[in-house]
Amino acid sequence: MNSGIFFWLLLKGSLLSTGGFGNLPLLHQELLDRHWATERDFAESLTLGQVTPGPNGLWVISLGYLVDGWRGSLLALLAITLPPLLVLLLYRFYRCIQGHAAVDGFMRGLSLAVIGTFLIAMLHLFRGVGVTPQSLLILAGSLLLGSVRRLPVILLLGVAAVTGIVWK
Repeated sequence: MNSGIFFWLLLKGSLLSTGGFGNLPLLHQELLDRHWATERDFAESLTLGQVTPGPNGLWVISLGYLVDGWRGSLLALLAITLPPLLVLLLYRFYRCIQGHAAVDGFMRGLSLAVIGTFLIAMLHLFRGVGVTPQSLLILAGSLLLGSVRRLPVILLLGVAAVTGIVWK
């Protein structure tokens, strides 16, 4: 097993997830494909992650130990610790330059790009569902409820799902 690649896989999983078990699918696929870990290793590390105190994301340290002993656990610890530290450094840097006109323009442009990407994804989802009078009414009702009231997203999704079931 190559320790550098193992560390990169752990770091990539940590960078591309929001914590907890978010890195599980990526690590599961990558480590099983390379035959560096087994299903049993994942089951044991996830079990240890559930029964030990602390954040759910610490299961990766157990996996590192099961895969590569102490070296693997230290690599896993480093890989899950670096992304939050990078965020703190970026935040500190951002605080120094946040008033600059170029930064304001960058943030405005980035926000618009995120909105555009979101709208494209929603359009693809809407096409997959099909455009019917019922789907247009559910869309309009969801937009109206979401913009007029500060409803929890889960409630809005639930109402839309029940409405879709009733109209089916």
